[in-house]
Amino acid sequence: MITPGASFKDNLQLLPSIDGIARIDLIQADGSVLASIENQPGKQGSLTVYQYLHQTFGTIDTRAAEHGIAVFAEHTADAKQRPGAHPNIDLLFDVINRGIALTAKIIPT
Repeated sequence: MITPGASFKDNLQLLPSIDGIARIDLIQADGSVLASIENQPGKQGSLTVYQYLHQTFGTIDTRAAEHGIAVFAEHTADAKQRPGAHPNIDLLFDVINRGIALTAKIIPT
């Protein structure tokens, strides 16, 4: 597990590559897909974080979400001020607030 710093860009450099991943599906307890994060420009940072959380914690639960919020660094403060601007950070807040756990399914390219 990494110790997140104050810079999202620097934190990303510490995380595993997303080469070979098309997307990650985040699945609720009832089996439905709550969200998907595609491997495309503008979403690759989030995909990297969620893959790392999946690898490190095995599930996206409160503990993983709190760590993920730290990894997103300066973007977390912006997400708090502008709900909806960072949906993948908002999702981590939702996991914490609702006390839920999501299963991550990695979809290869």
